[in-house]
Amino acid sequence: MRFIKIIALSLLVVGLVASGALAMKHKPSERGKTLFNSTSLGNGTSGNSCGTCHPDGKGLEGAGAKKEWKTPGGTFKTLEEAVNICVTTALKGKALDVKSKEMKDLVSYIKSLKPKGNAAAPKKKAPVGC
Repeated sequence: MRFIKIIALSLLVVGLVASGALAMKHKPSERGKTLFNSTSLGNGTSGNSCGTCHPDGKGLEGAGAKKEWKTPGGTFKTLEEAVNICVTTALKGKALDVKSKEMKDLVSYIKSLKPKGNAAAPKKKAPVGC
């Protein structure tokens, strides 16, 4: 009987470790995308998420490469500050701790939003008079 209990306990521990390992497989940018599209950052009554104003991250492509962020709430020196101003003003939520897992995941997702194609490069004008 004792042997069966040890086996059952061992299987339980292995199962818990395996489920934790599976949960850890999600990349920060994937967790950030989920949070970005969740209404949990707001006050719970607006029903809005970051994705409400930025569906699929629209308008944030390349934001991770910037040195300064301009939002309707002002100009900020860090992406975390810019995220928090959107959380507190647009979503009416509580600012995130800049060192929190949620903030790191959101920033990771925003940094993953790369400009499409060659959109960042300005088009060259044809030379005149040649």
